Amino acid sequence: MNEELVLTVYTTGPSCGKCRMTKIMLEAKNIPYREVNINEHPDAYLYVTEDLGYSTAPVVVVDDQDHWCDLRPDHIERIASTRR
Repeated sequence: MNEELVLTVYTTGPSCGKCRMTKIMLEAKNIPYREVNINEHPDAYLYVTEDLGYSTAPVVVVDDQDHWCDLRPDHIERIASTRR
């Protein structure tokens, strides 16, 4: 994985516990990310629901082929292990 790659974490805002935990886990592993609140960005909402087919937040996008939804410590660890 490219060290410069920044993940995108699509969230539903501060009240989403799984979104918060995902961000905490990414930060603990020093994995850079940018957050996009899908409630504030209709295009992002359409992207995660229509293009990617997800209905649960958070949605984490590494690239076009690597993405997941929900709190997934296994995927976060996988990404972290490629950055060592």
